[in-house]
Formats: sequence, C-alpha cells, structure tokens
Amino acid sequence: MTRVAEPWAAYVAELERADEASAGAGPAWLARVRGQAGARFQSLGFPTTDNEEWRFTSVAPIAETRFAPAADGRTALARLDLAPFRLGDVAAAELVFVNGRYAPDLSRLRALPPGVRIGSLASAVADGAGELEPYLTRVAAFDRQPFAALNTAMFTDGAFVQVPAAVALDAPVHALFVSTAEGGRPTMAHPRLLAVVGESGRASIVESYVGPAGDGYLTNAVTEIVVGDNASVDHYKLQGESLLGNHVGAMQVILRRNARFQSHSASAGGSLVRNDVVVVLDGEGADCTLNGLYLGDARRLVDNHTTIDHAKPHGTSRELYKGILADRARAVFNGRIVVRPDAQKTDAKQTNRALLLSEDAQINTTPQLEIFANDVKCTHGAAVGQMDDEAIFYLRSRGLSFEDARTLLIQAFAADVLNRMPLEALRTRVEATLLQWLPHAMATSRGFDQ
Repeated sequence: MTRVAEPWAAYVAELERADEASAGAGPAWLARVRGQAGARFQSLGFPTTDNEEWRFTSVAPIAETRFAPAADGRTALARLDLAPFRLGDVAAAELVFVNGRYAPDLSRLRALPPGVRIGSLASAVADGAGELEPYLTRVAAFDRQPFAALNTAMFTDGAFVQVPAAVALDAPVHALFVSTAEGGRPTMAHPRLLAVVGESGRASIVESYVGPAGDGYLTNAVTEIVVGDNASVDHYKLQGESLLGNHVGAMQVILRRNARFQSHSASAGGSLVRNDVVVVLDGEGADCTLNGLYLGDARRLVDNHTTIDHAKPHGTSRELYKGILADRARAVFNGRIVVRPDAQKTDAKQTNRALLLSEDAQINTTPQLEIFANDVKCTHGAAVGQMDDEAIFYLRSRGLSFEDARTLLIQAFAADVLNRMPLEALRTRVEATLLQWLPHAMATSRGFDQ
C-alpha cells in the first residue's frame, strides 16, 4: 500500500492565490464553481492506492513535488521546435497554448464558416458568452476526481470550439498545449478544452501535449465535449510530454440522440501518465468509438481508465486499446461499460491487448461490465503476451534479421489501431513516433533470445 504525502500548505496557498486572481474577473457562476472545486480538492486530497480507481497507480511523484504555477514559459520555447508538432495547412485552426495560456502570435486561424467560434476560452468567458454556462465546468464532474477539481479551481485559459447547428468543419481544429519548466523548478499548468457541436454539425478536434526534453512539470488537463443530436465529432489526443513530465488528463463527453463520437488516443511520452475518459450516451441511437495506442519504456507508467455509459436505448460502442511495453515500464487499463436499465438494445464491445517486449514490463488490465438491462449484446476481451516465437522464426527463415522481424510484428500489432485513424497526417505521425521509439525500446528490454 502506498500512502501519499500531503503538502497541503503549498496547494492551499496556490488555491487562495487563484481565488484572489479570479475575484471579480469573471461571471459569478464561474467564481462559485471555482470555489466549490477548490474546496472539493482540499476535501478529497491526492488519491492513494487505497482508492480502488487508483490502486495500481501511485501519484506520490506528483503529490510529493511542490509544483509552482507556471508563468508564460515563453523563454523555454527556444529549446523546443514547434514545427514537428504542427498540422500546418491541414488544420482549419491551430491554437497554441504555453503553460495553459493562449499564445496568439504562435496560433493561426483560417476563414471559418458563419457562426463557428474557435479561440481562447478565457476570451470567450471575458466576452460574457452566455452559451458557456451550461457546459463549462458542468460536463466534467469533479466531485470524485481530485485532479479535475484542481483544474477547475485553477485553470486560467484553454481552447473553445463552438460549431452551430447544421455546420460542418471540413478541416480539423488543432489545440497544441506546450508545458515547460522554469528556471529548473517544477511547474504545473491546468489547460482546458471545451467543444460544443450543435445539431447535425460536424467537427474534428486534435489535442497535442508536448514539452521540452528534460523538463519536469505537471500537465493537468480537462476536456469537455458535447455532441448534439445527429452531430458527429472525431477527436484525437496525442500525448508526447517530456519523459520527465507528468500528465493527468480527464475527458468527459455527452452524446445526444443519434450523435456519433470517435476518439483516437496515442500516448508516447511522460513519466507518469493518467488518462480518464468518460463518455455518456445520453440520447437514443448514439454511437461511440474509443481507440488507443500507448507506448512505455524505462520505468514509465501509463494508466488508461475509460467508462462508456449507455444511458439510452439503441446505443452502440466499440473500444480497442493496445499497449506496447518495454524495459521496466508499467501500464494500467481499466475499461468500464455501464448499461442503464432504460438502455435496451445496447450493442457494446471492448478489447484490450498488450504486448510485452521485456520480462520486466507489466500491465494490470481490468475489463468491467455493469449491465442493468436484459436485451443487450455486450462483450469484452483482454489479452497480454510476448512476441510470437513461431512468427519470428518464420520471418527469419525468409531472410529477415531478428530485429527486423520483431519490428515488423510490432508494426502489425499497432496497425490495427493506427489504420482506424481517419486523419492521415496524424496516422503517419504516430507511426513515425513508433518507429523512432522501437530501436531503443528493444535494446533496453530483456527476456528474448536472439
């Protein structure tokens, strides 16, 4: 059992400073929610492994570090070339945030269809946009999520995407979140993204999280997405934090009647990574797809917790997560499917597979089905294994070296997730990241005879 230290004085002081900084600077409803979230974080504290949701993931490296709120961090950008992370002309809009703050000079907006709003969340709040109140801080619950509560109390900015009814964005919106340390001291940022897509609207949203190599920091992100009746959203999350960085991300999605949501997640960075995804199918005939690929090496930890909540009938969900672990890396996958009593005719399928390249790598996988309706079709499957010796032997008998045979098999393992990404630019980028990561991962792993 791991117990976490409680550096309450530092965090309480930061929460008080955040309250003072936001006093009178925004709408009264947001100030109330911030206060409630700060109080809730103090009540919950950092999760320990006594908590069932965190029993395989100790957040002691985060809780025992005094992260200071990040300043603008612009000087640190000299050590990070943003070009490899941009989508360029592929994107309808590219919003860059440095330590959670919008950087307009680094961002780019193309001409947008009438009624579409894309930009800084802080600016939308300052403009008094009344349409924010039903969604901002309301979609992502923080009553049982301490990190979401901390974000809600302390976020200063983020990305805002609003697509009105019957409007389609043909190109993706890219939110690039950059975190940096400052002066060698660990810092924390609390970026946020809110996307609301109206009835019969369509949008693609890409979130990228990066940081300079060697920087230690905490990125504590929250994403809220609402997909209206008959609307469609393709969502991508690329997590490529510094290998000394920590990433905790919570995404909560609400789907209305006949809404469609596809999410594609790729995690290839960070020392301690936790992704919480909750999708509520709150309309009849809603459809949800969650795909994920995660890579781990050294002593890194990658934890994916997903919940697909079927609240209305005739819903469909498909989930496929695959992990590749090397060296002494650890991973956690907890996939939960809930079918409410009224959600008859639900069709849900969940699959999680992990490939271990080393005898020292490990994963804890827990598929969960909670079914309260009787006319449903739900399945789940989990598999953990090492390389197929017979397949390696076959490829070597055809002239491939041992390294090339392993690389080919690993590519084939990952391709099942990669080929489901509709956006070619991102699919190519994730595949290139995998190929760049593999040689070092295989060289540092033991447990296979050549």
